[in-house]
Amino acid sequence: MLSISKVSFGYKEKSVLNSISVDVSKGDCLSVVGGSGSGKSTLLKLIFGKMDVSSGSISWSGQKILGPKNKLVVGHDFMKYVSQEFDLMPYTSVAENIGTYLSNFFPEEKKTRTNELLKIVELEEFSGTKVKFLSGGQKQRVALARAIANQPEILLLDEPFSHIDNFKKHSLRKNLFSFLNSNKITCIIATHDKEDVLPYADNMIVLENKEVLVEGSPAVVYKNPKHPSVAAFFGDYSIINNIIYYAHQVVVVRKSALRAVTKKSFYKGDFYLIEASFEGGLIYFNHASSLPENTPVYFKLK
Repeated sequence: MLSISKVSFGYKEKSVLNSISVDVSKGDCLSVVGGSGSGKSTLLKLIFGKMDVSSGSISWSGQKILGPKNKLVVGHDFMKYVSQEFDLMPYTSVAENIGTYLSNFFPEEKKTRTNELLKIVELEEFSGTKVKFLSGGQKQRVALARAIANQPEILLLDEPFSHIDNFKKHSLRKNLFSFLNSNKITCIIATHDKEDVLPYADNMIVLENKEVLVEGSPAVVYKNPKHPSVAAFFGDYSIINNIIYYAHQVVVVRKSALRAVTKKSFYKGDFYLIEASFEGGLIYFNHASSLPENTPVYFKLK
């Protein structure tokens, strides 16, 4: 188990994290969610041992994670960290980068393993291409493949799909999380994308104002957001009578005591998101078609 106990951290006079506690079981995936500057990346760096905690402790299977003050070489053999900088070797090929940490004593096994990893990140056709010629998204995929090459016990991912276009992002997520799950690799992912969380995470925490605002399984947190900032992470929402409702929970009906007036319609593919005025504020609901501005609508709440 990865145990993060009452961890606090600050840069000089600026506090970033305050008494953060969360446990992650072996093989589980924890998503760390929060706005820019909430401390997501900082928490990952503390877990990896790149920085020293101001107070509290972090341990894996009872072994304390040490920072630079107590460990000459940053990091731990059982853990890999994929930052947003990638840290690749630009003048060597994709295959050579991925095979960096694989043993040269077994060349056939290394080649087979490298090919497996190339397939996971869908870069087979770029095997011999030098990294300097790749796009940002392709480099990010190389970094992911290299990190899982030796099947670490813990994988730390900081916005791992941020540079990857939507044409590859969905299949890459499935490939990567399937690999992590089948190999029982514990994963901590800092993300701003709900698609990284809902289908794949076992647990999630939301950071706000230096603390854990919410913790729980994605399903529980989604169904009971409790805070507007949590609801905003998952989608469009309205606050009606001090209760948070997602857009799909506001349903248009022929007649009710609740009446709004439409303002804008946004095409979303399978439906339109409608913005409407209600009691001096705005509400949002899904509808099968676009609605003209200033159309009166009645609705009910699920």
